[in-house]
Amino acid sequence: MAHAAWILTALAMLATMTTSRAQQQELPVNSIADGVFVHNGRTAQMTRENDGAIANVGFIVGEDAVAVIDTGGSVREGRRLMAAIRARTDKPIRYVINTHGHPDHFFGNGAFVQNETTFVGHANLPRALATRGQFYLDAFRRTMGDELIDEIRIVPPTLLVSGTLKLDLGARTLVLRAWPAAHSDCDLTVLDEKSGTLFAGDLVFLAHTPVLDGSIRGWLGVLGELGALPALRVVPGHGPVSGWPAALADERRYLQTLAADIRGLVARGEPIAAAGTAAGSERSRWELFDDFNTRNATAAFSEIEWE
Repeated sequence: MAHAAWILTALAMLATMTTSRAQQQELPVNSIADGVFVHNGRTAQMTRENDGAIANVGFIVGEDAVAVIDTGGSVREGRRLMAAIRARTDKPIRYVINTHGHPDHFFGNGAFVQNETTFVGHANLPRALATRGQFYLDAFRRTMGDELIDEIRIVPPTLLVSGTLKLDLGARTLVLRAWPAAHSDCDLTVLDEKSGTLFAGDLVFLAHTPVLDGSIRGWLGVLGELGALPALRVVPGHGPVSGWPAALADERRYLQTLAADIRGLVARGEPIAAAGTAAGSERSRWELFDDFNTRNATAAFSEIEWE
């Protein structure tokens, strides 16, 4: 009897440990509206310690299926996101939507390669991945090491968006829109009409310094149309979920300041080496400012000097 009791106790402990490990594997997510879940990434650079989990990722559950919006910065994060989904629904993951082609948003795609899942992206995204994919992999290896890089797969979209596209999850319609060059040249937004939630990708930054990898003039040019989208709240690519369209105010100010300062440098005949001084008045308002502003300013200078 004592031996049997010991066995039962050991089995109970094993079950508890297994459950605990499974819970630990889930990516923490918040329910921000009925059927809409978001993981807020850290405001940081990608490191081994954070598994590349620095971008906001999420998923939307309809009556028939699930759509994932961005998959994170590593397959490890993607698997944890998958675990979070499966802890909440067993409905098929019909779509994985990538908002653009930066590694912190799509390197988790490999965790979602399944027969019933369609990968969706901007019409320019396959070209962007083909052009930059190896560069991103090399940079990832240097930063994150071989353990994580060996799992990474560049998974391009097979359903491409060049204007707008509606996806039906069952009594729930998502409106996808492809934008001209702005943050990048392959930015895509996802509007859940049922909840009024806009997944804006890196067209919207809050707290985290905006990152320019496309066109500063294009980005400033789309802000008006972007702000007119009929959303109640926005999930930015980085930063907290916020009310819409008020969430655009800080980013608009930063980009306008950056452009104005660069135009002043160009007008005075300053060299591109001086670009890093632009938008200095914004330093105290943003996190990671010194990591990204000089790069932004250099890109903006290269564009604006030819106006």
